[in-house]
Amino acid sequence: MAEKRWLTEDKLALIMGLFLFLLGTLNYAGVDALGWSVKANVWTSVANILSPATDTYKNLSGVVSLGLTFVFITVFLSVGVKFLGGDVPKFIKSFTAVFFISFACWAAGSYAKIAATPDMLAKFHISWSLGLTGEAGFIIALVAGILVGNFTPGLAEELKEALRPEMYIKIAIVILGAELGVKSVDALGLASSVIFRGLCAIVEAYLIYWALVYYVARKHFKFSREWAAPLASGISICGVSAAIATGGAIRARPVVPIMVSSLVVVFTCIEMLILPFVAQWALTGEPMVAGAWMGLAVKSDGGAIASGAITDALIRAKALADFGIHYQAGWVTMAATTIKIFIDVFIGVWAFVLAMIWCTFIDAKPGERMKFSDVLDRFPRFVLGYVITFLIMLALCASGPALLKFGKATIAGTSIFRGLFFVLTFFTIGVVSNFKKLWAEGIGKLAAVYVVCLFGFIIWIGLFISWLFFHGVKPPIV
Repeated sequence: MAEKRWLTEDKLALIMGLFLFLLGTLNYAGVDALGWSVKANVWTSVANILSPATDTYKNLSGVVSLGLTFVFITVFLSVGVKFLGGDVPKFIKSFTAVFFISFACWAAGSYAKIAATPDMLAKFHISWSLGLTGEAGFIIALVAGILVGNFTPGLAEELKEALRPEMYIKIAIVILGAELGVKSVDALGLASSVIFRGLCAIVEAYLIYWALVYYVARKHFKFSREWAAPLASGISICGVSAAIATGGAIRARPVVPIMVSSLVVVFTCIEMLILPFVAQWALTGEPMVAGAWMGLAVKSDGGAIASGAITDALIRAKALADFGIHYQAGWVTMAATTIKIFIDVFIGVWAFVLAMIWCTFIDAKPGERMKFSDVLDRFPRFVLGYVITFLIMLALCASGPALLKFGKATIAGTSIFRGLFFVLTFFTIGVVSNFKKLWAEGIGKLAAVYVVCLFGFIIWIGLFISWLFFHGVKPPIV
């Protein structure tokens, strides 16, 4: 029993995330320890779907790379499940199905006519694409999971031991910290004014967005604090990652951030298909405003950056056709990416703030003073890992161009695992999303809050803040 008490899914996520991070940092010693992991490429031919993550292992077949990745993840998680008190043989059997179904969804989402962004059309010799990037696979995985969970209850029950979406997303978030550390340094060298404006914009957006969504959820939809806080973070900040971190900080039941996360994915897809074209129509004369808007309005990392890339291509094409202005490529995307990076970085800070508020005002007993140890105990361990990996990579990569190059090599391997754990998250979220039960829990009201807040003020406040800080800032002209 003692073993069960010391290890939780939160701590297991921290351990595995840091272990993958440490393997990635072996690049600094010249060892590519994760380059064998499997990558789902954007494809038109089935033969091109699978490949190793890095060129170090280019002679390794994609199928072998997939097998190695599966064995590595399964062995590590099986050890963790044993200490969590789970049924290891049953977990392995269930996880095998979960892994390969999830990966198949990721691969399907990487099909060129779904995933290729406008700048990739010529490479694949296609005339059109939805431009959703490979993260469209997350949406496919969510839909597949929903079908399994709601229409094949027998299969869902068989998979039960491996249905651990919170654990998978927490591992991914720890890994994400390292990626953001590298990307932050990379962005610092591009345009300091954009960085400064982006930082100001997200702080202002955080303070306005979160408070308004929380107020609407509590006042007008009568949600409890347990529901209102993760919903406010998920809708207003950074979707899945923020909802999970907030849920951990306030000790919400697992169903709360899971339901919020499923809504985030669906609405992100809707935003990606609409907002870039609105930006092209209305903001051709203010391309950097358009990029910042994508970063503030679209609630997932891949979704925001993909929307920035689509907006970049659309606005540059329209500016050239209508005004003869040839903007340099990449700056609109960089504005969206910079905003999104700062939003992600702030998740750890916000989780700590919420943990303090809940300890001091919400959960404290009358006459009881807040203990800092209570805040630390409540603070999600995986967020600690996220902050650690971010700070380490930020410090290392800021030391010079050579270390920045190694930093990029490090995240080339770890980012594959982040993607894998994200797709595992979305498939398993779908499976546990039994809509009959979720409707009883109030998912209809959650969706109503999302629609009211997103289209009622978040998109428009985001546009105003983007205009406030980026109005008049133009990309270089070729």
